[in-house]
Amino acid sequence: INAEYMGRKHSARTFFSVVIATLFATTAMATTGSGVVDLHCAFWLEEEVTPDMLRKTTLKSIIADVKSPFQRIQVVESGQFGKSLILDGQTQSCRTDESAYHESLVHPAMLVHPNPQNVFIGGGGELATAREVLKHATVHRVLMADIDQLVVDTCRTHMPEWHGGAYTDPRLEIRYDDAVKVLRETPLRFDIIIMDIADPIEAGPALGCYTEEFYKFVLTRLRPGGLFVTQSGPGALFNWHECFSAIHVTLKTAFRHVVPYVCDVASFGSVWGYNMAFNDMPQLLARPAAATSTSSTANATTAGASASAGAADVGVDAGAALVQLPVSVVDELIATRLPANALKFYDGIGHHGLFGVPRPIRLALAQETRVISQERPVYMY
Repeated sequence: INAEYMGRKHSARTFFSVVIATLFATTAMATTGSGVVDLHCAFWLEEEVTPDMLRKTTLKSIIADVKSPFQRIQVVESGQFGKSLILDGQTQSCRTDESAYHESLVHPAMLVHPNPQNVFIGGGGELATAREVLKHATVHRVLMADIDQLVVDTCRTHMPEWHGGAYTDPRLEIRYDDAVKVLRETPLRFDIIIMDIADPIEAGPALGCYTEEFYKFVLTRLRPGGLFVTQSGPGALFNWHECFSAIHVTLKTAFRHVVPYVCDVASFGSVWGYNMAFNDMPQLLARPAAATSTSSTANATTAGASASAGAADVGVDAGAALVQLPVSVVDELIATRLPANALKFYDGIGHHGLFGVPRPIRLALAQETRVISQERPVYMY
């Protein structure tokens, strides 16, 4: 029984409501041998991953279902992934693996930078990205821009596990406006810019944040030695071509170094892609061999450390340097810069998993030619 139909369409894809998608009964013989048939009924959440692939899990409860001027906002409890945020029929975050997504988005860039003080977050309505950034004692100020206040308010009310009280931290300022507009209007310059925005879907509100024009503008809002990181859509062997590779190539039109990485986010039905970009090679990456010693790592993380290695980055492959960072160096950075037991997912071994992008995808990224612009958008399915 299709209980509800959502008439939201982009490209060739039409979404059915993932909140009340399908109700049906399955039958099974009782194990008592009496011949009695037990009937089991359940609501199911369904979401298309590709035109040929569907993700489905049981629905235990609907916690919230509201509409803002921008989108439909639903918080539900699923059998497989726990409490989940769904916007316009697309899963945004689930309790089971949100730490994997958010820690992967935030901490590699934050730890590579020697002294991140000012941070900008585009999107991030669950406040989990802010939660992770604010774990860093070096941070003086976080400016977050999300266009939809109702998303933030709904998450604050129904998803406290995500924000962990981050909205009470005096270092955090939230502006409910378009992220590009906020970046243009603020006089601040940032050490780290993190884009935790909606996917680049047709007619979506975040399309302009994936273009060549935007990435070149972002450079003017970064401080010397600053890093930019963005979620970049699905990055699995079967769907990297949707937008991950195009975002990677587009970033190269603005930044000297662009490093792709991936994380398995099961609730999205796919491995997920990210891109980290910067012009000045961070000191930690410019001399990875020296960074293996405790003293070198400590020097790279002191408040007085320079943000970049300047001319020392000539000929250095940033991607290879990130992959080759010793496990002990990453673990020591975490221990030095973050409170004890602050992370659930990211550590030195996990770092190698993130940046060890599979060979077929690395080759695909190298061969990609699409550059996203305002006149030539690329849409995710």
